[in-house]
Parts: sequence; structure tokens; C-alpha cells
Amino acid sequence: MNAPDPVLIVGGGIAGLSAALGVAPTPVLVLSRAQGVKGAASAMAQGGIAAAIGEGDHPADHARDTCVAGSHHNDLAMVDILTQSAVDAVHWLEQQGVVFDRDAEGRLQLGREGGHDRSRIVHAGGDATGAKVMQALVAAARSAPHIQRRADVDVDGLVLRDGRVCGVCLLEADGTRSVVHGRAVILATGGIGGLFAQTSNPADADGSGLALAIQAGAAARDLEFVQFHPTALAIPGVHSLPLVTEALRGAGARLLDEVGNSLMDGVHPLADLAPRDVVARRVWRACREGGAWLDAHMLGASFPKQFPTVFQACMARGIDPRVQPIPVTPAAHFHMGGVATDAEGRTSLPGLYAVGEVACNGVHGANRLASNSLLEGVVCGRRLGQLLRDMPPAEAAESHYQVLRRKPSLDAASLLHLRDLMMQTMGPVRSGAAMHAALADCAAMDGWQGTLAQMMLQAAIARQQSLGAHYRVD
Repeated sequence: MNAPDPVLIVGGGIAGLSAALGVAPTPVLVLSRAQGVKGAASAMAQGGIAAAIGEGDHPADHARDTCVAGSHHNDLAMVDILTQSAVDAVHWLEQQGVVFDRDAEGRLQLGREGGHDRSRIVHAGGDATGAKVMQALVAAARSAPHIQRRADVDVDGLVLRDGRVCGVCLLEADGTRSVVHGRAVILATGGIGGLFAQTSNPADADGSGLALAIQAGAAARDLEFVQFHPTALAIPGVHSLPLVTEALRGAGARLLDEVGNSLMDGVHPLADLAPRDVVARRVWRACREGGAWLDAHMLGASFPKQFPTVFQACMARGIDPRVQPIPVTPAAHFHMGGVATDAEGRTSLPGLYAVGEVACNGVHGANRLASNSLLEGVVCGRRLGQLLRDMPPAEAAESHYQVLRRKPSLDAASLLHLRDLMMQTMGPVRSGAAMHAALADCAAMDGWQGTLAQMMLQAAIARQQSLGAHYRVD
């Protein structure tokens, strides 16, 4: 008797692994470009997980902050699902082996980040939350008998049977190709930061899954909304930049211009803890006027323990953040848009599902609230896993199969040009004239990255009013 077709999950970050664990005991095959935690943007996340877990806090308060940050472009039903599920998500992660930071009395330590009206962020290992959560989920997946993994493969096509997605096309590292069939396909491929010259994402978080879904006919949503983290470590000539976590500003760090004046005083009532789109635009302009720095010297000797990831990144580049200001720059960080899905992760294409950053269910609106991304991956991943848990395998029948492959990739030189183009025209500050010129440039590119960039530019051009992370000077 043949083994039943598994649920195929493309991507091994927090969203994909949460779905894989949630679908038990249904068989799962996780397909990823890299081994273990390598290559997953989730592992690089320095922020924590937002949850209304503190005394006097309530999911409604978390929901309000989520919608304010999202410029009220959010799907309210999804916001309620996310915020009401947050505490349970933290407890579930603890069951998977995540050890969250606690005080001497054993209470969860709660930090504050931009856009939140109070401290409600749980962390694990200070600013290493993403890595700690990923380590626990990878270990849980490896010990789960229903989960199999294949790494070092690129999914560059979808297989459809009578209009329903039923498998994927694999490109092996040695160039060989194969097809794997499944009862459902979940895209959990992350965001599009790799399409920009400066990003906090891994370079291969390049929109490949989004491009694949669009080419197969799935609907997309809100492609114009790209969040830029205002404080990546400014390293000239480097593509994937280390983050300088927002939690530093929650602990008292201040943004300064080249002569030491505050960047955020008078700009927003929350000053350095304003929503990310506001801070990113101010830092973007400061970088063009002489530079921007984050002064965190007040943390003193506690810096290495509280923020070990940032401390190591700075020291590796000759910056001692205990006594020196940290040079910072905005970097493409999170895509609020993506493959359009409903609350359960269904796309418009039968058999195809999406979860995490590649998906857009409307929860983040026009600008994501800090520390809602890991939360979304866990909450929505588990919901999708539970949806597919009891899905019956498709019946074998004489059917019409169709293979839809993504276009070839751009060559290295064209990709570098595209990244510069996107950073300048689809960055924190945009103008119609520049975007129209970039659109014509992208139209001349043959690779799938150019096609995806065109769609993002078209969405941004069509939205003529500024909203959230989409800010037009014209």
C-alpha cells in the first residue's frame, strides 16, 4: 500500500514549522533552501513576541495599538484572532521548549517597543528571541515522527491537477529537477527584503514564493506596503545588515543626528518609540543629511547581557556601544503585502495555502506593529496546521496535470541594479515620477524578480495617497 501524499510546506521558518507541528499526525514534508535554522529570517528576529500577558493589559489594548500602527488599514477580524491568541501562543512555545526571560520572582520580563502603549513584549535570550524560538521548533520538528525535511532544494514550480495545486517542482543543488506530489501545498517562504539594496533579511528572502504564487494565478494583496526597520547597523556596501533592535529605544536609547541633536523630539508624541514608518522616514532623511546614530551608552555594563546580539555585531565592526553611538540606517524589513489569504491561510488557488510573511491576511494593515511578526507566524501557522490535519488525500483519477514554473532568475549584475532601484524608489519615501521611471526599467528585465518588482511598483503608483509605510512626497 502506497504511503499517503503529505502536506508540502515550502519554507522552514517559524510559520512553516508551526504549521508542520500543528498538522500532526498528518504526514508533512518541509522543503527548504537551507539546513536547520540557516537562511530563515525568523532566526534573525531580535524583537520578541507581543502578548497582552501583563497585569492590566488586555487583547483589546494590543489590538488598538496594532490598528493604530497599521493606519487602520487592518482586517479587524484578523487583528482580534491574533491578539486574542497571543497568550496561548506564548504558552505553546514554552511547551515546545522555548525558555522566555523571567525576573528573579519568576515572572515574564516584558519589554516595550515602538507603537506599544505599554510593556508587553516577551523575549528569549534578550535580543535573540528569533534564534531561540527557531532552535526549539527545529528540535521539536526533528523529533516529530510525522515530519520529514528536505533541505538544499529550491521550489520553482507548482503542479496543478484539474486546476487544483497538488505538488511542487524541485530544483536540486546539482541542477537536477523532480516533482513531489502532496495533498496540499503551503507557502511559508518569507518576505521580499532581498529585493532591496539594504535589508535586515537574509539575501534569499527575495519574494520567490510570492512570485511563484502570482505566476500560477493566485491573487495578491497590498504589495505596496513594505516596512523599513529604522535602525539597521549602517555598514557601507553590505546587503544583509544586522539589526539594532527597537527594544534598545524601549530601554532608553535615543536617535541623534550628526551633531548630537534628537531626531525624534517634536516629530511624534512617542518620540523615539513612534511607529516604525514614522521613525524610518526620519532616519532616512537624516542619512541623506549627514547620518543617524543611536546613543545607547546609558545601558553601560549591562549592554552585553541585555542585548548580546547587537553588542557582538557592533564590537565585530569596531564599535563599542557602551561608550560610542551606533551608526544606523533604514533597511527593508517586512512585507505587509503578499499572497492574499483568508483567516485560515487559503489562497484564491485551490490546494494552495500561505502563511507568515509571504501571506497577506490583512492583520498588519499598512504598517506592522513591532513584535507581531513572530506572533503571526505561530498563531496562523498553528491555525493552518489544524485546518489541514484531517484533510483526506486526493483520490487518484485520470486527470489533466499542468506544471507552472517561475521565470528564470535575473543575472547577478541585473539583480544588483534592481536592488538599488527598489531601495531608491520603493523605500521609506516615494514619488510618482521616480516609481514610473523604475517601472519602465523593470519592464525591460527578463527575470522573475523584475516581474515581481513591477507588480509592487504598480500597486504603489496606484495608491496615490500616503498610508502607513507607503509614503509619497508628491
